[in-house]
Amino acid sequence: MLLYLTDYLSQFHSGFNVFQYLTLRAILGALSALLISLLLGPLMIRKLSHYQVGQFVRVDGPQSHLAKAGTPTMGGTLILAAIVISTLLWADLGNRYVWVVLAVTVAFGAIGWVDDYKKLIRKQSQGLKARQKYLWQTIAGLGAALFLYHTARVPAELELIVPFVKSLVIPMGALFVVLAYFVIVGTSNAVNLTDGLDGLAIMPTVMVGGALGLFAYVGGNANFSAYLGIPYIPGVGELVVFCGALVGAGLGFLWFNTYPAQVFMGDVGALGLGAALGVVAVAARQELVLLIMGGVFVMETVSVILQVGSYKLTGRRIFRMAPLHHHFELKGWPEPRVIVRFWIITVVLVLIGLSTLKIR
Repeated sequence: MLLYLTDYLSQFHSGFNVFQYLTLRAILGALSALLISLLLGPLMIRKLSHYQVGQFVRVDGPQSHLAKAGTPTMGGTLILAAIVISTLLWADLGNRYVWVVLAVTVAFGAIGWVDDYKKLIRKQSQGLKARQKYLWQTIAGLGAALFLYHTARVPAELELIVPFVKSLVIPMGALFVVLAYFVIVGTSNAVNLTDGLDGLAIMPTVMVGGALGLFAYVGGNANFSAYLGIPYIPGVGELVVFCGALVGAGLGFLWFNTYPAQVFMGDVGALGLGAALGVVAVAARQELVLLIMGGVFVMETVSVILQVGSYKLTGRRIFRMAPLHHHFELKGWPEPRVIVRFWIITVVLVLIGLSTLKIR
């Protein structure tokens, strides 16, 4: 929005041309989202507390979590609002990638919002039924995948890039739709499973989102992509503005979500942010790198799959409790230790992911 205004003003003063630079707009997007989160955060917490939109805590979980009961949740609404507003302010609204990422983020956030609303306000313990949730996730995820498939302009948009191997690029064809669907829906649910401790999910989301923004930036720049030997995808660089907004909004939310949390993001935040990471990775053709950088999300998801599978097949549990972070809590790790160590793991994995830009 402001890009068009500054473009118009540049005819009166050349200084406004600086806003054409992606890097500046990404920084401004991050700062705008951070400011929105910090300013509106206290108001949202008060409103959620007033309407008694409080966290439900399982009695069979770690006993330390019982004190969290009643903590305001659905704070993810603030994150998504900050991201959307900042992106609309600073991104090129003529870019198709910007709109598909915003649409997916809002759609999955809406699914999470309905789930939270049913559980926390309507007091329906199940919330949105699993088949209903996956139906709407399928519609949103498949819709995004089909849109990206049918609007692809260069072969690189439908190719699978294998990390660390420069010469191995796999044409996907129609299988791109299947891969994109599973990445978007899978990442959305993986982040949701990880969101169980104060700040555990939001900081890895910020780190992975920031790194994906860098991949989108270099992939959308003909000179950088040629130098680094990665496929050039016209227009995808604009997603660095969205990723900047995600980083800013996430850090702003962490201000209130850090241990001991004043507010939780709820499904509205976790599902929306997870889907956002997935669709950015698909657009930038970095699905496998997302698998590496989002290793914490992968571990949490695999722990649930193994736990459920083992119990159904043998009647025995592999972990004391799933997702994995609860297992370590029940082993006696204090909550901050679990959180910070998972953050450290994410830092290492993100650095490994970023190394694929050069090690090819």
